[in-house]
Amino acid sequence: MDTKPKRRPVAENGDAGEELVIATLIGNGDDLGPIVRHAFEMGRPEALLHQLKAVVKKKEVEIEELCKTHYEEFILAVDELRGVLVDAEELKGELSSDNFKLQEVGSALLIKLEELLESYSIKKNMTESIKMSNVCVLVLDLCVKCNNHISEGQFYPALKTVDLIEKNHLQNIPVKALRMVIEKTIPVIRLHIEKKVRSQFNEWLVHIRSSGMNIGQTAIGHAASARQRDEEMLECQRKAEEQSVFGLGDFAYMLDVEEIDEDSVLKFDLTPLYRAYHIHTCLGIQEQFREYYYKNRVLQLNSDLQISSAQPFVESYQTFLAQIAGYFIVEDRVLRTAGGLLSADQVETMWEIAISKMTTVLEEQFSRIDSATHLLLVKDYVTLLGSTLRQYGYEVGPLLEVLDRSRDKYYELLLEECRQQIVNIIASDTYEQMILKKDTDYENNVLAFNLQTSDIMPAFPYIAPFSSMVPNACRIIRSFIKGSVDYLSHGVHSNVYDVVKKYLDKILSDVLNESILNTISSGTIGVSQAMQIAANISVLERSCDFFLQHAAQLCRMPARPVERPQASLTAKVTLRASRDVAYNSLLSLVNSKLDEFMTLTESINWNSEEIAQNGNENENMNEVIIYLGTIMSTAQQILPLDALFMVGSGALDHISNSIVAAFLSDRVKRFNANAVMGIDNDLKMLESFADERFHSTGLSEIYKEGSFRGFLIQARQLINLLLSSQPDNFINPVIREKNYNALDWKKVASICEKFKDSPDGIFGSLSSRNTKQSARKKSIDILKKRLKDFN
Repeated sequence: MDTKPKRRPVAENGDAGEELVIATLIGNGDDLGPIVRHAFEMGRPEALLHQLKAVVKKKEVEIEELCKTHYEEFILAVDELRGVLVDAEELKGELSSDNFKLQEVGSALLIKLEELLESYSIKKNMTESIKMSNVCVLVLDLCVKCNNHISEGQFYPALKTVDLIEKNHLQNIPVKALRMVIEKTIPVIRLHIEKKVRSQFNEWLVHIRSSGMNIGQTAIGHAASARQRDEEMLECQRKAEEQSVFGLGDFAYMLDVEEIDEDSVLKFDLTPLYRAYHIHTCLGIQEQFREYYYKNRVLQLNSDLQISSAQPFVESYQTFLAQIAGYFIVEDRVLRTAGGLLSADQVETMWEIAISKMTTVLEEQFSRIDSATHLLLVKDYVTLLGSTLRQYGYEVGPLLEVLDRSRDKYYELLLEECRQQIVNIIASDTYEQMILKKDTDYENNVLAFNLQTSDIMPAFPYIAPFSSMVPNACRIIRSFIKGSVDYLSHGVHSNVYDVVKKYLDKILSDVLNESILNTISSGTIGVSQAMQIAANISVLERSCDFFLQHAAQLCRMPARPVERPQASLTAKVTLRASRDVAYNSLLSLVNSKLDEFMTLTESINWNSEEIAQNGNENENMNEVIIYLGTIMSTAQQILPLDALFMVGSGALDHISNSIVAAFLSDRVKRFNANAVMGIDNDLKMLESFADERFHSTGLSEIYKEGSFRGFLIQARQLINLLLSSQPDNFINPVIREKNYNALDWKKVASICEKFKDSPDGIFGSLSSRNTKQSARKKSIDILKKRLKDFN
């Protein structure tokens, strides 16, 4: 039976190797998956199955052999197993009994447990419900709080509440419907707040624009008060310095600077603006609000810069300029306090827009203004505007340059107005000396312009040497100086005094002096008017120093440089020349009047047969003397002594020339010695009058080497020659130079030819002295012959 198994064919050797591999894998507990997959991939599943069966058979053989080897042990194990089975049965019975008992006991407990678990579930649900309700209640409370804030206009707390809901509670809301409603409502609330805040801001824009004029007027008013305080302090300083220079004592002045907080004075509310900007910042659209604010303010500025054509500029300029001042005061505070709402570049851009428009408007309006007063008022307000805005850092130079460019226009208007006023006061002047009845009149018309000739208060009534034209003209000039200083002050000119002095010379020379000269040359004035005009010019010439000092005082110049001779006005020279013109006109009128009295060719009997004992039967000479006495008495009261001397000497010189001209007149064909003697008597009366007036007027103390008599020398030498016993001595150069140097030999020749040479002629009244007559006649004939030879 122990036959050896036959050897398998060689073809099966490969399969045996594969079976060994499979058996090894199975024994090791490895995965047979790769081999199975490989077999299927190779299309040989049957071979693998065959190999697996072979392995199974082999293992069965091994088990069988193992059982044969351990048979006894196996029997013992089986016996033990049977014992175990018996024990197991017993244990099973016990377990069954115990389980039954346990089932009986645990049924009640299970019921309780189920009830407990159900309670726990209910409790959990209740807890979650309460938690959800609390969340919802909190969110709803916040929503109610937000609504209350919105209804009360407290938008910032409302926004903070919305942000709190959105960031901290929205995602935790357990109720989806509520969460969706709140999610949709939050943008609506923010949009509503934005619209409400924008509406309030628009209302503030309207309000701040309407308040701009009041803000500007208040600020400009403070600038005007500050300017007045500064001017008063500078005036006190100037007076103190002058008194100190003149040694009048020690003076101290203290600059009292009052610090004024403009922000506290100019009260306007920017709270709506701050709130609106803050709300927009919270909304995250602050940049949009910045643009909105800047755009609307620029639109308001452009509207403010428009000039109404329904109202004259001189009536609306204060409102126009105050509105602009208020606008930029507001913008300055916004720039400083609004936390970046405005940038400095934006404010500068708005200012450039405003300054460009204002300069254009002012230049155009200045060209239309036809009153110096109106131009000055506008200029003064513009400088106050500049002073106000300069405090806030705005560049106002272009405004002041416009004022400087309008200076010529202002002076053109001012000079023309002053010219008209001066022409009116000259036309309405009575050319009578002013009578001042009380000290206030004296102060207002004399002391006010430094026209007094003495520091002693005169007795009243006081008769001034000038007419009403002088103080009236001084008031006009003083007003002109004040207007000049007012216009030039606070402008671009630093040396105001030089400009004022220039135009002061102009008004004195081109206006006042020209108007006076026009009156003089008009031919409508008489002697008294010409004399008063000459006196007035002398006073006005003296008042030039007062005008210059007054200008220096208003310009706050020290007094000493102004008092130097080289600092005087050139108008003094002009007025002095006009004074001489007035003197010449006066003298011409006096001479014309004298000619009316001295009708010598008609009133004198040139061939009288009788010798005049008391002068010619010419009463006109008495009238001449009376007239001259009146003229010189009046001149002595109102004219300077040099002018008095000029009038007196000119009148007497004219009389002297008139006497000589009478002898030369074609109407006088012949004359005799009797007529000459009568004229000699008249001439003696004039010489006596001249000597008396020369001494009584005090001229003898000034002109010690001259006299009025000297201006009658031509007539005196002619009369002396004609009455001389040896008239031929005129031919002698020595005697002629000594006694007849004022005579012209041609005139003498013509006059001598008119002597009457008949017995009843030139020596007819001297028939009792025939010898003397013959000698004189012979001498006169010699003179005639010699003078003919000269011709």
